[in-house]
Order: sequence, then structure tokens, then C-alpha cells
Amino acid sequence: MKKIYHLSSCTTCQRIIKELDIDSDFELQDIKTQKISADQLEEMKNLSGSYESLFSRRAIKYKELGLKEKVLSEDDYRDYILSEYTFLKRPVLLIDGAIFVGNAKKTVENAKKALGK
Repeated sequence: MKKIYHLSSCTTCQRIIKELDIDSDFELQDIKTQKISADQLEEMKNLSGSYESLFSRRAIKYKELGLKEKVLSEDDYRDYILSEYTFLKRPVLLIDGAIFVGNAKKTVENAKKALGK
């Protein structure tokens, strides 16, 4: 399975999709218009190891809600991601049983290798 969870209005997501030369084999899901389900998030968590690894601390709401001052549990991370799309670190690429989370250069390079590029 090849899938990308992204935000269509995010220029970084657009750049990475273009850089990876994503073809029609991929299913693209814009997390703003098509919310991620609990099952989808559970699958991502099983591949990545934790909800925290999928959580974006760069989200504006992270600061607005004062989450930096709180100690969050795995359940908290899960609930925040499900309640607000901006809390999902983007993009998330699922490539044949492997997961690539975020836009770090090394993550994008590893995704390229997984695609054979």
C-alpha cells in the first residue's frame, strides 16, 4: 500500500510530493478535507511506534492551548491528533509497510530510497 497523509495547502507537503515524483500508485489524503480516522491513526502508530512520534509540536494550536507546559500521555497525543488535523506531523507516507513521518531531510531521503529513487 502506498498512501500519503498531507495538507494540500502546505507548501512543504507539495514540495515533498513533487520531489518524490509521486505517481498514481499513491492514494493521497488531504487531512483537512478528509479527516483521519481512529483506525488510520492506529495503523500509523503501530508503524511508527507511538502517537508522540506522529504529533507536531510546530502547530500553532500547540502554543495556543499551552500544551508545552503540560505532560502529555500517549492517549493525549492520540486525542489531539484526532480532534485537530494540524497536530499530525506532515506529511506521513506509508510505503509498503514502512512509515515516513515529517519533512526532515533524512526522512525524505529515506522515503526516496524506499521508492527506489
